[in-house]
Amino acid sequence: MDCFTKKVTKMKEKTTKRMKAILVSLIAVMPVATNAQDKVETSVGADVVSGYIWRGQDLGGVSVQPSLSVAYKGFSLGAWGSVGLESSDTKEFDLTLGYSTGGFSISATDYWFNMAGDQAAKYFQYGAHNETNSHVLEAQVGYDFGPVALNWYTNFAGADGVKSNGKRAYSSYVTLAAPFKLGDMEWTAEVGATPWETSFYGANGFAVVSLSIGATKEIKVTDSFSLPLFATATWNPRTEGAYFTVGMSF
Repeated sequence: MDCFTKKVTKMKEKTTKRMKAILVSLIAVMPVATNAQDKVETSVGADVVSGYIWRGQDLGGVSVQPSLSVAYKGFSLGAWGSVGLESSDTKEFDLTLGYSTGGFSISATDYWFNMAGDQAAKYFQYGAHNETNSHVLEAQVGYDFGPVALNWYTNFAGADGVKSNGKRAYSSYVTLAAPFKLGDMEWTAEVGATPWETSFYGANGFAVVSLSIGATKEIKVTDSFSLPLFATATWNPRTEGAYFTVGMSF
C-alpha cells in the first residue's frame, strides 16, 4: 500500500464526518475569485462546519476552517486551513496562487497535511518520494460561463497517488458546477469526476466521485449584520457514500 493510500485510510478511520461542504470544500481547492481591480483587496474569514467533505471524500468531523486572501489586478494569494475539534483529526494548511480575468481562472495550490501522530509531517520537507513528502501540489484551470463553471485540477508534484503499476498517476479531478436561485436561497449543483486511474481518489479508471447540491441563506442577526448559513448533500457513486453537512461563515 503506497504512502498516500495509508494517509487516506488514517483520515477515514478517525472521522465523525467531515466537510467544508462540497459547496464549501470548493473554497479549499478553488482559486480566490477576483476581477481585475485597481486597488489591493484583502479578506479574512472562517467557517465552522459539521463535517469536512472534499471531492466526495470524508476527511474529518466538526472543523474550524480559517481563510485569508489578498488580491490585486486579477492576481490573488490565499491561505486556507482546517482543524478538527478532535485531537485525532488531521490539520490542513493550503496556499493558493491564482490569476483570473473575466470568467477564466488559473491557479496552483500547495496542500499540506499534518496527521495526528505523524512525526514525519514536517512542513519544509519536500522530498522526491511520497514517503518523505507531506505536500501535494496541484494546478487548476477553469472557466465560469455564467450558467455553469468548469474546472480541471491535476496533481503535478508531491505525495500524489499512483497507478496499479506503481507510477505517478498525475491524479486529476474535473468538476462542473451550476448555480441557481430557488425560493429565497442561492443553490449550487455540482458533479465531480476523476478521468483516469489513481489511488489518490481510489479509482481504477474514469469514475464519478462526487454529486452534490447545496444552498446558502443569510441569517439576519441585527439590522446591519447577518451570517451565511450553508448546507450540502453529497453522494459518492464510486464508494456509495452519502453525507449531509451544515456550516456557518464568519
